[in-house]
Amino acid sequence: MTEKAAVIAMKEKAPVIAMMYDFDKTLCTKDMQEYTFIPNVGMTPEKFWTEADNLTDDKKMDKILAYMRVMLEKAHAAKISIRRQEFVKLGKDLQLYPGVEAWFSEINQFGESLGITVEHYIISSGLREIIEGSSIFDNFKEVFACEFLYDENDVACWPKNVVNYTTKTQFLFRINKGVLDISNDADLNHYTPEDQRPIPFRNMIYIGDGLTDVPCMKLVKANGGFSVAVHAEGKREKVQELLLHNRVDFITEADYREGKELDSIVRDVLRKMAAVETLTRKHQSQLEQQTVDNPL
Repeated sequence: MTEKAAVIAMKEKAPVIAMMYDFDKTLCTKDMQEYTFIPNVGMTPEKFWTEADNLTDDKKMDKILAYMRVMLEKAHAAKISIRRQEFVKLGKDLQLYPGVEAWFSEINQFGESLGITVEHYIISSGLREIIEGSSIFDNFKEVFACEFLYDENDVACWPKNVVNYTTKTQFLFRINKGVLDISNDADLNHYTPEDQRPIPFRNMIYIGDGLTDVPCMKLVKANGGFSVAVHAEGKREKVQELLLHNRVDFITEADYREGKELDSIVRDVLRKMAAVETLTRKHQSQLEQQTVDNPL
């Protein structure tokens, strides 16, 4: 397909809006390891995360790599299986915030009523394997998260992918350019004109819960999209600074039920994005027709 044909095809299909979510404390109520894994290895969450933090400090190590290392060490010590399917099974124990399970289909239907397509993505420092085992995994076009490499016996032996608070931003560009294969750096770094990128930043909504999401929140917001910080009931103070420092557009409780504030915010944002896309396409169509009628 020629570049001209690609541009025409993009214009003819429904505009795509990307909704991107952190996972821990954004869709589920706490860090995913705390539901089943940490109790299974005989630890409290406080002790587990303290050991991970100590490893980070002692070895001057990436914090995410440190927690993955501690997971393997503690599983070995407790004689807990670290095969991939065992991690996936942990996903069934996740406790999601109110309304999360119905959220995706409801937002998709609302998008269709506006003439747009909504796609959902995860960008998380949690484990992809656990997310795969959750009841909502099939709602996402792609899940970018940490993942272990497994040996010939399907036993975790090494970190395969690591997603920390700064590397999260690369996935915004992958979504922006439609390069979702994380092994494909060539196309990601290849120059692509803005009007040929499948999902412009103005059509992005990022939902997260805290400081680890700030680079993504700021990048989306600064480029015309919208960022929302969510919090547990009664914990609004944890995200207030993000609003005061202009890092997000909105803060609200992590309640995804229809009619709640988060639902209202997202629907209003989608209405605006749909209107902007309609006007942008009308402008471009008139500009192209004017060029045909009155060539320079």
